[in-house]
Amino acid sequence: MEIDGIISAIIIGIVIGVLGRLVVPGRQRIGILLTILVGIVAALVGSAIAAGIGVADTDGVDWVEWLIQIGLAALGVVALDRAKARR
Repeated sequence: MEIDGIISAIIIGIVIGVLGRLVVPGRQRIGILLTILVGIVAALVGSAIAAGIGVADTDGVDWVEWLIQIGLAALGVVALDRAKARR
């Protein structure tokens, strides 16, 4: 992965993480750095899943890929929030 790919993954990860956090109702007990990390992971995994099912590259906006990534980010935020609540 080149430097521009890393920078774009971080930027997309921030957006995906924030959107995933907004989807989850209530207050979350995780910080912004964990939200960004969850977003980056969700963006990468979501892109791989979208490529696997053949919806990653379309003519317009890749709405299905975005929905997969946001859904994964929301799951990650919920999982980390619950793990942090148990401590």
